[in-house]
Amino acid sequence: MNFNNLRNRFFYTTKPLIPRPLQIVLRRRIAQKKRRKYTHTWPIDHNSASPPPGWIGWPDGKKFALVLSHDVDNQKGQDRVLELAKLEMRLGFHSAFNFVPERYANHAEIKKYLRANGFEINAHGLVHDGNLFKNKKIFGQRARKINRYLQEWESTGFTSPSMHHNLSWLHTLNITHSISTFDTDPFEPQPDSAGTIFPLWIGNRQHKGGFVELPYTMPQDHLLFVILQEKSIDIWKRKLDWIAEKGGMVLLNTHSDYMNFGDHRLSGEEYPVGYYADLLDYINDTYACQYWNALPGEVAWFWEKSLGENFLNKEIKSD
Repeated sequence: MNFNNLRNRFFYTTKPLIPRPLQIVLRRRIAQKKRRKYTHTWPIDHNSASPPPGWIGWPDGKKFALVLSHDVDNQKGQDRVLELAKLEMRLGFHSAFNFVPERYANHAEIKKYLRANGFEINAHGLVHDGNLFKNKKIFGQRARKINRYLQEWESTGFTSPSMHHNLSWLHTLNITHSISTFDTDPFEPQPDSAGTIFPLWIGNRQHKGGFVELPYTMPQDHLLFVILQEKSIDIWKRKLDWIAEKGGMVLLNTHSDYMNFGDHRLSGEEYPVGYYADLLDYINDTYACQYWNALPGEVAWFWEKSLGENFLNKEIKSD
């Protein structure tokens, strides 16, 4: 077991004993040290810009792909889903919402509304306790349950809690695509990166087929606005501009749990939803007609069909 696995096991074992405000204070101190250490690879890793062999470009000659994804971690986040979806529709965007099957009571009517209005629904782990990848036995037991929820929700996508990952294990899930990695993010508990701003085909060595891994390529909202305490979207804009220049995939994974819609006082783990709306406005104003706003499943379908297994991307090694 490597150091990161040992550290993660210790953290998730002791986490319930540490008050949440103290957790945030400690994470902020650690993050500031890492920020100074990794200025050469975060928020931009210039080595991640190369497209895969056989790359033919995005549909209709678009300059870059734009994928919006939202992890719904808690009941509070689920309560804000419809408001977030309506905001996106007003601005002309669509996204994926990723629900934790067994952490809160999932409301079928919310999923029905989302699906009817062109949004995507995915599974976000099973219980979000940091133990999904603790060992293969636990993963196998939970994977069977996740597959039942995927079938019930008519979903084929998965996002991993806290971006813990072992991509070879994900072949157990009945999925076509996953968001479980990132191009560069030294702040994550499992910081090994995909090293690319393009999707990855993860082939199954034992059986034909595989799935498409969609690494997120934009800093996540909780890191940016809660841990690093940024007061503007300048980092988001800088990273988006760079990805657009390189013709990659802008994949932003945010959380409705931390978005404040102005209906109550801003808490210590919230940021104004206006930050997110400002980014969408910036995209529309700066890149009108230049981007492909696609759902994760649409990108996965395009990637597999356009590249196929003849142009296999590297498979990320995981313990």
